[in-house]
Amino acid sequence: MSSSTNQPNTTLYINNLNDKINKEELRSQLYALFTTYGKMIDVVASKSQRMRGQAFLVFADLAGATTAMRACEGMIFYDKPLHIDYAKTKSYATSRKEDPSFVPPTSANASALLVQKGRADKKRQREEEETAEGERKAKRDKGDDDDEEMEIDDEEDKNEHASGEVPVSHPTARLLCTNLPQEVSDGVLSVLFQQYHGFKTTNVTPTDVPGVKKAQVMFDSAQLASVAKEALHGFTLKKDWVMSVFYI
Repeated sequence: MSSSTNQPNTTLYINNLNDKINKEELRSQLYALFTTYGKMIDVVASKSQRMRGQAFLVFADLAGATTAMRACEGMIFYDKPLHIDYAKTKSYATSRKEDPSFVPPTSANASALLVQKGRADKKRQREEEETAEGERKAKRDKGDDDDEEMEIDDEEDKNEHASGEVPVSHPTARLLCTNLPQEVSDGVLSVLFQQYHGFKTTNVTPTDVPGVKKAQVMFDSAQLASVAKEALHGFTLKKDWVMSVFYI
């Protein structure tokens, strides 16, 4: 019986597949094997070189997925034992089945989110600037020197964050995204990165340049982070804003 570290899901993640097998043959044989345990919606074998030997099996219900995982974990398949776990997120096929209006995240969706976020952020930024200006004026009127202390603290925090953001050449599980426009938030960036298996979190922060942001993105492993980096380095978030992605 298999023990999973992920939450139960109708999509199963399989690795340790024989990567010498033709992709179409692999998909058809996986379908033939696993469809005996429950109704299947899709079998996804990635085209990415770094994701060879891995696949996602999408079942119509959780019972079928769980039965298949328990029955086939460790089974020898093309001379290699299967390693099976629940996928970390729902597949697009499952989301479409649950909600016919579901649209998978794409660059177009991300751009639309940026426009919406941009409008909301500009309004919030104006309100925050007005509030901050009022607070600064009140402190100046009181002769309070807290501003100077706060500036020192901010600079220390900035240096502390910068010390952990030195790009490296070898793959790591943590990515640094730069040249992000003001409208980008954790939610917007997650739309792009959650398409890639192993995605965990995003942390968007401002930079020293007004209106420009950066972000750290965490994955489960360096191998999975590499797939996302290769796909999204140079991604155009909106006109004249091309995102760069580095290992840190």
